[in-house]
Amino acid sequence: MRIKINKDELVGTAVLAVLGVLVFYAWPAVSLPQSQPNFNIHNETIPQIIWGDLGVKMVEAGAIDQEKFLALYDNSPLLQEEAGRLIGSYEGNLKITPENSGLVLNLLWAYGLGNKNEILDSGPMTKYGDPGGFASTGGWTLAQGEAMEHYSRHGFTTLNNKEQSLVDRVSRNIYRPCCNNPVHFPDCNHGMAMLGLLELLSAQGFSEEEMYRIALQVNSYWFPDTYETISRYLEIKGTTLGAYDPKEILGYEYSSAAGYNRILTQVTPPENQPGGSCGVQ
Repeated sequence: MRIKINKDELVGTAVLAVLGVLVFYAWPAVSLPQSQPNFNIHNETIPQIIWGDLGVKMVEAGAIDQEKFLALYDNSPLLQEEAGRLIGSYEGNLKITPENSGLVLNLLWAYGLGNKNEILDSGPMTKYGDPGGFASTGGWTLAQGEAMEHYSRHGFTTLNNKEQSLVDRVSRNIYRPCCNNPVHFPDCNHGMAMLGLLELLSAQGFSEEEMYRIALQVNSYWFPDTYETISRYLEIKGTTLGAYDPKEILGYEYSSAAGYNRILTQVTPPENQPGGSCGVQ
């Protein structure tokens, strides 16, 4: 049986087909969920922070022993070169990247430990006996003399009442997955370094929202496996990490050890990812 073809219908069909192709190529592609963490924060550059002569001040005060500090990077020439600049006469900005995040962790650890601050003087660190027994104090071995000789002793940066209040408030809401304490109780290196970072950000006029956002970016550099796992967990829930307020992700429910362990019961963590060591890196 032969089929009679209507020429008008054939032309109309061809036009529709061509239009369909044009629409397909003109319409923006939809990004499908990927196995990699959907971090908006990872796709952005952390604003550069004024570093000035902080490195020189810490070396002069003894909070950092220059020889010990540089020797730590004997097997990493590029990091050693950068470390030399940041504790030397370099007075530029501090740029934080995944590649130098361990170096920055150590610098901020020394800064947070040594800078005079009432959180160290009268906060939770003083409520349990000798504050020198914590990982953030006893673990800092790159100073001249004992770490406690520098604990909240130096005026590297002086905050006014408004700036100190901001640091106090934000530090109570930022956790890290190596323990259950907020930055307000900086008993490990990550907590002490984050305290130092918050002090710098507040002193330089960053807003509370900006401080949380930068803190989440930095935490994701220090604990990449943690935030990839959290990202996967949220994808399972039908959302993304970038859709959340950084303050919420940094809170107890997600970023504390207890919160993260709860998430681990529902999602498989990535393999062969480095964890966040609480020692000198």
